[in-house]
Amino acid sequence: MKPSVRLAALVTVLVTAACAPQTSANSSSDKDEKSGTLRVWLFQEVGNDPKQKVVDGVVADFEKAHEGTDVKVEYIPVDTRAQRVKAAFNDPKSAPDVMEFGNTDTAGYVKDGGLLDVTKDFAAWPDSRSTDPTARQSVTVDGKVYGAPLYVGVRALYYRTDLFAELGLKPPKSLAELATTARAVRAAKPDLYGLVVGGAYTYGAMPFVWAHGGELATGKNGSYASALDSADAQKGIEAYTSLFGDDNCPAAKCAGMGGNDTVTAFAAGKAGMAIGGDFSHAAVEAGKVKGKYAVVPLPGVEPGSVAPAFAGGNNVGVLKSTSHRTLAVQLMEALAAKKTQAELFDAMGFLPTFTDVRAEAASRKPYVKPFVETLAAGTKFVPASPAWAQIDSQLVLPTMFQEVVSGRKDVAAAAGDAAQKMDAAFGSAG
Repeated sequence: MKPSVRLAALVTVLVTAACAPQTSANSSSDKDEKSGTLRVWLFQEVGNDPKQKVVDGVVADFEKAHEGTDVKVEYIPVDTRAQRVKAAFNDPKSAPDVMEFGNTDTAGYVKDGGLLDVTKDFAAWPDSRSTDPTARQSVTVDGKVYGAPLYVGVRALYYRTDLFAELGLKPPKSLAELATTARAVRAAKPDLYGLVVGGAYTYGAMPFVWAHGGELATGKNGSYASALDSADAQKGIEAYTSLFGDDNCPAAKCAGMGGNDTVTAFAAGKAGMAIGGDFSHAAVEAGKVKGKYAVVPLPGVEPGSVAPAFAGGNNVGVLKSTSHRTLAVQLMEALAAKKTQAELFDAMGFLPTFTDVRAEAASRKPYVKPFVETLAAGTKFVPASPAWAQIDSQLVLPTMFQEVVSGRKDVAAAAGDAAQKMDAAFGSAG
């Protein structure tokens, strides 16, 4: 690393220290120790070494800037995070000071009283001014901020350039063209899926609902009502489920597929198109279609438009139980800083949440461009309610899609039942 870059990193940490409030009334601890050990939980990635190298650099700079401070980082499995976090909330002595969490977990963790309100800190943090609005939304509950976005992930349309050239096809400009193109591929190549879709692929299906003007739910401030049974949402559900059939992706094979299954099928050369994320790039590059594919934004209803994508990703936050309030906030900001996100992009392919850093990344690595265009066109997020974790774990949306695909229910009935389940979850969440 160049000396000038390391110096810039250190200056960033020092400036952050100057901006952050020195005390806070919203911490459950009555202490704000200015030295000692800070514990951090981050997610264990597949191939975690590059991420750890970036984090080690941040920690080294932070410890150098804060004499007497020792940062201990633990990488925890994503699949068992729920149990670990619940235990941490119940036993502050075993809890970390700072932790990484999925952006759909934010509302639930806030309801559980585990995350520190950092609204004033976030507003005073210079880097935050370039934060993507949807990323900012992912750390916001009832108008208050409970963390800093770490990275964002969106999906776009992967397609086979060799196959399209052979069949004289062009990337679709609308969802109607997408369906027509998918069926054209299947008709010409019966051994392939046209557009591989999955009945359990919630985040691949949501853009169809949003593109038709539908919403998952309506409301705010934690009070929501399902909108899946609205006329517009039903149009989107119909558009997605109509792709399950022998003329594109047979229901018997595709109804049970999730997002990873569809990307795997495309990477293996079994489909003409797939809806995959920027985070799917490495898997596709490692597959049989390497050098024979391209990516464009998933089109919307109107020709030339872009379907709103779900803005996934992770955040970093401070636990309310920390006894190092000031240091913990500064460390959170250092872990989510522009420099750190740029390095995580280079190391792991994580898309930065800062618009300027993301644009620079796209200029260096062209494969990012369609995902950046998708973000720029406008993304959507799940309801900021603790009920979403329940709705997600109960497979409410996949069940709805599969009921339609299997023929057990029509769109109106399946959407109506799903809406009732969502409303029950919203009601139980308070």
